[in-house]
Amino acid sequence: MKLSHEKIVQQAARAGRRTLQLGEEAGGRIRRLSKRSWLILAGIAVLTVGGLWWWLRPEPVKPILPVVQVEPAETDDIELYGEYVGRIRAQQFGEIRARVEGFLEKMLFEEGTYVKKGQPLFIIDPKLYEARVNKAKAQLNKDKALELKADRDLKRIRPLYEQNAASQLDLAIASYESATASVAMSEADLTQAETALSYTTVSSPLSGYISERSVDIGTLVGPNGKSLLATVVKSDTVRVDFSMTGLDYLKSKARNVNLGQKDSTRKWDPYITITLADNTQYPLRGLVDFADPQVDPETGTFSVRAEMANPDRILLPGQFTKVRLLLDVREDATVVPTKSVVIEKGGAYIFVIRPDSIAERRLIELGPEVNNRVIVERGVVPGEKIVVEGFHKLTHGDKVDPVPVPEKSSATETEASEK
Repeated sequence: MKLSHEKIVQQAARAGRRTLQLGEEAGGRIRRLSKRSWLILAGIAVLTVGGLWWWLRPEPVKPILPVVQVEPAETDDIELYGEYVGRIRAQQFGEIRARVEGFLEKMLFEEGTYVKKGQPLFIIDPKLYEARVNKAKAQLNKDKALELKADRDLKRIRPLYEQNAASQLDLAIASYESATASVAMSEADLTQAETALSYTTVSSPLSGYISERSVDIGTLVGPNGKSLLATVVKSDTVRVDFSMTGLDYLKSKARNVNLGQKDSTRKWDPYITITLADNTQYPLRGLVDFADPQVDPETGTFSVRAEMANPDRILLPGQFTKVRLLLDVREDATVVPTKSVVIEKGGAYIFVIRPDSIAERRLIELGPEVNNRVIVERGVVPGEKIVVEGFHKLTHGDKVDPVPVPEKSSATETEASEK
């Protein structure tokens, strides 16, 4: 039962007036009481007033504790990424060039289509080279006939020379060897002429998509003309080139990560994801397979390459793109919400709630920040309650009323960080 101070005063006044009235009525009697009786009556009066005050006193006001929202420090495997600018290039790139001189007669493909390795693409006027082949064949036949005659002459003279009936054996041997050499030269000339003739049919050096032609039909192509006819690109697998700084290299070595090398002791491999021009993420990942062993002194960077599948030809060689590289995975790292951390000149600190609901201001050593969570290298033990809301009104040693973070707001924050 709670009464105000004024009501208590009124009740005491009424009790006093009632006491005086009773005193007047019994005045005569009271005058006849002994001193001891007076002391007993005074004691009873004091006890009565004291009892009334105790019964009617206001209840003490309980102190209002500050309400804070808390969240436990967690352990998680945190993936650390770096972002770079990359350029896409084809896994293989071939230039179709004319290797012999002549007028371009035919084009045997449709521009921009897929061609196979060895598929004929262009025809250069072959008449001159066919004539050279025929001439080489005729010369070879002639030299073979001379070789046959020289062989018969040598076989005829050798027995006569042994019988001292002939003296020109050396000349016959020389003629035969010369004829044999002429046959070998003619065969080489024929092979050269046939090779040149085969070059009049220009074929694709690899399978891939062909560009538009660089020359028109009837144009003189070859050594003294324009030799580049088209290009073929194999882009079902592409390579993504990007550059990293020397500082990135030192950090990766400090984490015992060697880019471009497979490590069986790790549960993960450095991979990349790329963002397209419309800010959507390409669905496939690529693995880093090469890192330049030296730094460019002019830029202070070194080249890194990743290989990525491109079955639907979404990625085109020559495109620039945003590259996101997995640099490291911090396993079983202690993490707290970023919003719970206060950073000042003296360092970073958070408020930790002890089991007796006392707020403790604790200095911490921060690590990387990922998705609105920050790694705590030192200063917090997993499971401790961290103040995430209301820490601005706290000082070290305050007693608080800790409440857990509502699940809905935690889910909302998670969705926001993912977006």
